[in-house]
Amino acid sequence: MSKKRTLDGFFKPAQSKKPKLGTDTESASIPEDTLPRDASNHPTYPYPVPHFPTSITDALAFAPATEGRAINDQPDLDLVYFEPYIPKEVHKELFKFLRQELFFYRVQYTIKRGAAETSISTPRYTTVFGVDASSYFSPTGVLLDAESQRPIPKDRYTCHPRPLPQCLDALRILTEGSTDSTYNFCLVNYYASGADSISYHSDDERFLGPNPSIASFSLGAKRDFYMKHKPFPPAKNPSDPPPPETRQIKLALASGDMVLMRGSTQANWLHSIPKRKGGESERGRINITFRKAMVRGGTENYYRYNVGVGGVFGWDEGRGEMVPWEGGAKKGEKG
Repeated sequence: MSKKRTLDGFFKPAQSKKPKLGTDTESASIPEDTLPRDASNHPTYPYPVPHFPTSITDALAFAPATEGRAINDQPDLDLVYFEPYIPKEVHKELFKFLRQELFFYRVQYTIKRGAAETSISTPRYTTVFGVDASSYFSPTGVLLDAESQRPIPKDRYTCHPRPLPQCLDALRILTEGSTDSTYNFCLVNYYASGADSISYHSDDERFLGPNPSIASFSLGAKRDFYMKHKPFPPAKNPSDPPPPETRQIKLALASGDMVLMRGSTQANWLHSIPKRKGGESERGRINITFRKAMVRGGTENYYRYNVGVGGVFGWDEGRGEMVPWEGGAKKGEKG
């Protein structure tokens, strides 16, 4: 987020209220703490998100756990691969915490191909936090214009931007220190099983600016991460040399790993998480990406495709799955 913010500025200590998930209230969520936990809250949140417990905060002080390995042996490729970034002592706890405490969406949207409209159901759970560089959040959570430092006009966005909760903001600050980059958005994907996936794409939208830096974390199940070069443009003259040879990249991303994609990578390479059957892929995986949107179009895009108009989902530990949030408080708390 903007440097005008402090880490915890607008996060008011609040008793964490976990949603009532599904109909099986007896099995909902993790055991309750005996004392209230501080939590991040905002009018745009369906419910508060607890701050990191001390055990996670202390362990993250030792991140990155390894030195990043450069992968730049192909045309237009500039990666740094941390195996792992998150210390092994805490990556499981971090995965369980984020899956348990964040709220997610199963987004549906329509796209136009010519005159026809196609309905798309996102094959994974998503959520997003942040706002583009034209705005920033005040310490009290009010959206301010980056130039005038006054509240933004009510019609600036059709969506409802929301600040990063403390847990993700702490990870953002840590990541910025390791990558020499700044970020104002955090996108989180939850792949519930090997059937959840993302097709080949590149994060080369104009609202990210030229040569964007994107830090991508993996937690939970190991999943294959594929990359391939975009097609080269055809030669203009018969005498032009042939395009350089490239080969597909396959990384088996383990829990705690981080891939930094930077430079001309997004402009020239595609990446995907393909479907998988059985084995470790059925255990669930969280992907966290930090990126920087420069203009308002980035904010509208990210909230449309990662929140949309669908309902809220949360993790039900007893049922072992994401279930629709029905509102209310965690069992044993007053709503």
